[in-house]
Amino acid sequence: MQYSITICLSHPTEDTATTTLTVTARGQVTFRKQVLQHLGIKPGEKIELSLLPDGRAELKATQQKGSLRELAGFLKDKTNGNVLTIKEIDDAIADASAAAGAGEA
Repeated sequence: MQYSITICLSHPTEDTATTTLTVTARGQVTFRKQVLQHLGIKPGEKIELSLLPDGRAELKATQQKGSLRELAGFLKDKTNGNVLTIKEIDDAIADASAAAGAGEA
């Protein structure tokens, strides 16, 4: 037995698009590339599904959490041999965090 789920994709500046997904008997769903791109989800990333009280669900990309291990060495080859001040290091960390949050890192 298979079930269908209809997903409505919308963005404030775009027309609404609708796609229908099929749920297998094992309860699995394959999201089309268009849906994943719309949500900003890349291969290997996780998604979060929130069940809402009115029978709807909200699907979004989970926020990746960095680790100190990933932070180590991120300034390597970026200082041209200069010694950085604490403020410059803080600014570089903020820039790297913003880039990672925007999916640029």
